[in-house]
Amino acid sequence: MTLFSAIAHYFLGNEMIRFAAASFSLLFWAVLLGKATESTAHYAGERLGGFLNATFGNAAELIIAIFLVREGLIGMVKASITGSIIGNMLLVLGLSLLLGGLKHKTQTFNQMLAGHNASLMMLAVIALFISAAFFRDLATGEAHLLSLTISGLLILGYLLWLLFSMVTHKELLSNTASSPRGKEEEEIPAVAAAQNQAFTEEKPDWSLKISILLLLISTVFVAVQSEWLVGSIEAVAHTLGWSDLFIGAFLIAIIGNAAEHSAAIFLALKDRVDATVEIAIGSSLQIALFVAPTLVFISLLFRKPMELIFTGYELVAIAVSVLIATSISRDGSTNWYEGVLLLIVYAILGTAFFMA
Repeated sequence: MTLFSAIAHYFLGNEMIRFAAASFSLLFWAVLLGKATESTAHYAGERLGGFLNATFGNAAELIIAIFLVREGLIGMVKASITGSIIGNMLLVLGLSLLLGGLKHKTQTFNQMLAGHNASLMMLAVIALFISAAFFRDLATGEAHLLSLTISGLLILGYLLWLLFSMVTHKELLSNTASSPRGKEEEEIPAVAAAQNQAFTEEKPDWSLKISILLLLISTVFVAVQSEWLVGSIEAVAHTLGWSDLFIGAFLIAIIGNAAEHSAAIFLALKDRVDATVEIAIGSSLQIALFVAPTLVFISLLFRKPMELIFTGYELVAIAVSVLIATSISRDGSTNWYEGVLLLIVYAILGTAFFMA
């Protein structure tokens, strides 16, 4: 597929074929990136492994977004950010909970971690709404300064969250800290310990050296295919009559989220839903609190400033996604029907974005 994508890019003039070839090739490398990250994460432990999955899973989105910024497609960048956030919280988590719940009926995860994740997503929503609310009443220079300030604070908040969750309060946020109600309170430590033991004993697909090598190779090819994809995207949008909002929020986001899809679903099927939540929700957090603000600063390098100002459609989509994801995850347990609820909200938003 990568060879065909190269042939299409250099020798074929049909932008639709170029776009399709680059998309399928990007999906392949994104999935390989996810598998390589999962294998690498095995050597790092459950929580750090979930963080690595989310981080490298977001590599495709970040690389695509950087090329979009370079081309001046700022509206599509923001749409892709929106799509990544809602895609991870609704599509990735929804599919994972649905398939994992069908196999294991009820799955539990760390309730304290879920609460902190919900608070952090609310922080992102607050920051975006404040940016939008004050933007129109400020001069251009002041609005740009506000955007940079809020972006810097979000990045700081995310880095401090990593310190909190990975260092100072690591034990409280581990699997063994899960605390459902009733008699299950006594059973959960044993279940969590069994899950951790299974995680430790399970053999990864590749050795650490091979995993890292595949991680680097797949990241390079993701970057190449992302550039080719962006080069054809405007022509494809014009041909199909699709809006930048729909293409950015759903098409690009689904392609970019392929790594999270494969890893999160695979872990949910193994009843390691803690890691699934860490990937899906953690990825949304990383996009909202780190990737999006970082792109604001990166845009300055291309002299095409990007403000942290999203449209009303995008703000509503992010807010309702946070609302339903928070409602479902706060009790520390889940089932297949809650996965269906997330997917229904995703379908509603997809239909609305397509018609907008």
